[in-house]
Amino acid sequence: MKTTRGGTPAPLGLKLPSASPRLPGVLLFASGASALVFETLWVKQLALVVGVDVHAVTIAVSAFFAGLAVGGALFGRIADRVDRPFRLYAFLELGVAALGTLATLALASSAPFFVRLQDSVGALAWGLPFLLVGVPATLMGGTLPAALRAVGPGNSSVGSSTGLLYAANTAGAIVGTFLVPFVLVPLLGVRGTGLAAGFLCLAVATAAYGIGRRLPGQPAPRAGADSAPARDASLALVLYTVAGGVALGYEVVWSELLVQFLSTRAHAFAVMLATYLGGLALGSWLFARVVDRTSNPWRLFGLLVAGAGAVSIVTVASIGSWLPDLQVFAGKWAMRATGREGLEMAARFVVAAGVVLLLPTILLGGAFPAAARIAARAARVGRGVGTLAAVNTAGGIAGTLLAGFLLIPWLGLVGTLGLLAAAGALVGSIAIARGPGGSALSRLGAGALFVAVAALGLLVPRDTLGRLLEARRGGSLVFYEEGTGGTVAVLEQKTAGRSFRRLYIQGVSNSGDAFPSLRYMRLQALLPLLIHRGEPRSALVVGLGTGITAGALLAYPSLETRVVSELLPAVVRAASLFSGNFGAGSDRRLDIRIGDGRHELLRRPERYDLITLEPPPPSAAGVVNLYSRDFYALCRSRLGPDGLMAQWWPLPTQNDEDSQSLVRSFLDVFPYATVWSTELHEMLLVGSTSPIELDGRRITARFTGVAALALAEIGVESPAALLATWISGRDGLERYAGRTPAVTDDRPRIEHARWVRRGEIQRVLPHVLGLATDVPVVGDDALRAEVETKRRELFAFYQASLHAYAGDKASAAAALGEALERDPDNRYYRWVATGGR
Repeated sequence: MKTTRGGTPAPLGLKLPSASPRLPGVLLFASGASALVFETLWVKQLALVVGVDVHAVTIAVSAFFAGLAVGGALFGRIADRVDRPFRLYAFLELGVAALGTLATLALASSAPFFVRLQDSVGALAWGLPFLLVGVPATLMGGTLPAALRAVGPGNSSVGSSTGLLYAANTAGAIVGTFLVPFVLVPLLGVRGTGLAAGFLCLAVATAAYGIGRRLPGQPAPRAGADSAPARDASLALVLYTVAGGVALGYEVVWSELLVQFLSTRAHAFAVMLATYLGGLALGSWLFARVVDRTSNPWRLFGLLVAGAGAVSIVTVASIGSWLPDLQVFAGKWAMRATGREGLEMAARFVVAAGVVLLLPTILLGGAFPAAARIAARAARVGRGVGTLAAVNTAGGIAGTLLAGFLLIPWLGLVGTLGLLAAAGALVGSIAIARGPGGSALSRLGAGALFVAVAALGLLVPRDTLGRLLEARRGGSLVFYEEGTGGTVAVLEQKTAGRSFRRLYIQGVSNSGDAFPSLRYMRLQALLPLLIHRGEPRSALVVGLGTGITAGALLAYPSLETRVVSELLPAVVRAASLFSGNFGAGSDRRLDIRIGDGRHELLRRPERYDLITLEPPPPSAAGVVNLYSRDFYALCRSRLGPDGLMAQWWPLPTQNDEDSQSLVRSFLDVFPYATVWSTELHEMLLVGSTSPIELDGRRITARFTGVAALALAEIGVESPAALLATWISGRDGLERYAGRTPAVTDDRPRIEHARWVRRGEIQRVLPHVLGLATDVPVVGDDALRAEVETKRRELFAFYQASLHAYAGDKASAAAALGEALERDPDNRYYRWVATGGR
């Protein structure tokens, strides 16, 4: 009787060649890298196609996982019937290369088509992203079972071979995770990165085909030979399906939980995903060495799945101020060792992700080879492992949807984590009780394990993260909501004895109602309305935030249409807590539409006299597309005659060279462009397809009523003070941007740029102020002279602030004294001079 490598008797007439997993492992490593590159690109592109609304993106991304599930089940069966599995692998990779590249290119230009299709056929339009993403993902799903069939493990080595190949595939995915934001997209752009991933798949296909030609064929096993016990296999598949839902549910919770300790930049998300994948790979590799030697794989599988939940709950319960302190400590050491801000922040990210993710993901990674040991047999290794991966992925889709859309809004992050941990413990307890020798005592122990983990989940306070945010940021928590799109919090804080409120989304500050914020946000709406050549009747604000910009529209009575596009409903509910927004969150004169601002413009043909933006900073992940040349072109198409586009330009949130790219994007679209200083740290770009004329008499006539009072409250007490915020027109902006490449959807430069240098405001502010030209006021000589006086006051104030940043207190005091001497009653200057009192 023939035997397999592990010594298990093979059925008569069945040849099971046993090969080293080394070559398939190398191929799967490269496959994992290319697959993750494609997936990362598609997630980014799908946000532009279907909108960044979390429901839309999650449903669209489910197409990718659905494809993997179908591919695992389908090609797992096919792999067992072919005699040259390397050739099958080659054809799968060749298909991924072709279809993956085509999907990337098609998604780059399919957003308008998707919107038109949705308007005409409704939900059937979702077939477009599902086909574009799902079909190549189906081929990806077949690579693991094909590689296992090529290895041809014996029954006693199915678990170890599966674990090692899964670890290799996941290790490649880690490399792909880092390559996209750190190397490929900055160097090649989105489409170029897709082509690079396609070439990598092509290289893998060529290598696999060449290997397959040199190796002898592997006869397909006889039907029904050497199958796993039906009852064992079926139960293992059911349990691993639930485990997949629990694991992906964990990922949803962890991603929202961890961002409190990371950043909203793409680099931070890459570190978090790489840590998640690294834990899975390490766990699979470690337990691959154990699983085939254990006499009770059921117990091993159960302990791993239940243990992951228990560890997660204990970790969250123990998180306190020690974690941010540990991040700071790691960051300081990285900075001392390298002198690079980017590596300092990366060290902080690694600490947070490692503490929260590493141990539970190691346990989850080890569960895959354990499940393979139970459910798969050598004679049907492709079918067994393919089906196992398929049901796990299908469960993951359900877990993602359930956690994101139902559990988190209902139970919050901590409550959802507790419920998922209890579900994992239940799966583990059933597996332990089912294992060989399952006595009454072992069943009792399994039940006790479930009760213990469930109790842990119930004991952790539901407001743990909100209170932690309160402790880290200071102040008192007045609003906190955990929802599908992320956490939204409002903290009441103090500076120099004066209280103000600040909005935090995903733990990151998104402005507030302190005086400087009030100043620049009111100007973002009122300045372009006051200088408009025509008589503005309609305006759109992208991003409600604190409601101050949108509320300023209410101070301009001649507007007939006021539209606000806001992504998160919780932000709307929090708006009433901020002062200075004229009740924007509840005023019926504002039409607040929940959804993606870019999709709002794609879907509706409405035209506006003003479009003004207040999104998060351009360096935040997924936000850069609201600062791209492509988006500005879309906005231009929705402007009426003489319409104005107003873009917030925060100075210290990106490096000077990245700001130049931002400006270049604006200049490429709007032939008439101006820049204004709305606050020390903020600029405002105003562009149009028509000349922007500063008609002094028209502006003076409009500077009245509620609008004038609203501006006087922020230190802009006259038309001259308003016009004094002028910096330059197009000529100055052209000098600033130079030949710097523009930000585009294909090359989202700022999102992947270097970390912001310390003290960047001291570099970029003088650069921008150096562009200053005379204010081109038309038709009023007296006003022009007053404008220049007010402008000297403002520039003296800015110079005082730069001296303060440089640590030159004497020069700062002198310059600030000069500004106050010229305008002693200016509320903005006095707010700074008194330290916010």
